[in-house]
Amino acid sequence: MMGRQSPYQYKFFMKGFSLEKRVRRDHVLNRISDEVDFDFIHGEVKDTYAVNGNVSVLPPVILKMMLLLIQYNVRSERELMLPIPERMDWMWFLGYDLDDQIPDHSVLSKARARWGGGAFRSFFERIVGQCVEAGLVDGSKLFVDASALLLALNVKRHLSVCHRLN
Repeated sequence: MMGRQSPYQYKFFMKGFSLEKRVRRDHVLNRISDEVDFDFIHGEVKDTYAVNGNVSVLPPVILKMMLLLIQYNVRSERELMLPIPERMDWMWFLGYDLDDQIPDHSVLSKARARWGGGAFRSFFERIVGQCVEAGLVDGSKLFVDASALLLALNVKRHLSVCHRLN
């Protein structure tokens, strides 16, 4: 006999539900969470924040969001924020619960402006270094951005420069 699915009844309470239990132990984000220390950022950027005002998104969460952007090849910060509420693994990795408010995409660009581009790059290189030390990155694959770009190229000038170099 073919069964039928009854209309879904939304639960008001989820007793015993844990995002952590929903993320596989061998999931790459679980491994990153175990091996990478994101908390170093607090001491590095504390002077860029005021002592009063609105509470900011935690700096380690911002770094984790940027790591998700790179790890999952998301095209933009705006696009990154859209699937976060739908991905339990991302929510868990970022330290959010199911009913937490996800920050606006502008948080990432504001943090980059606040911390400075060079500092932001340094922080990210430090995280990648920790991933390499933990064996999470082995360097066996190389990904290259193959974006199509429109160029205004003077071919005659370019060829004459190439001939002079040879």
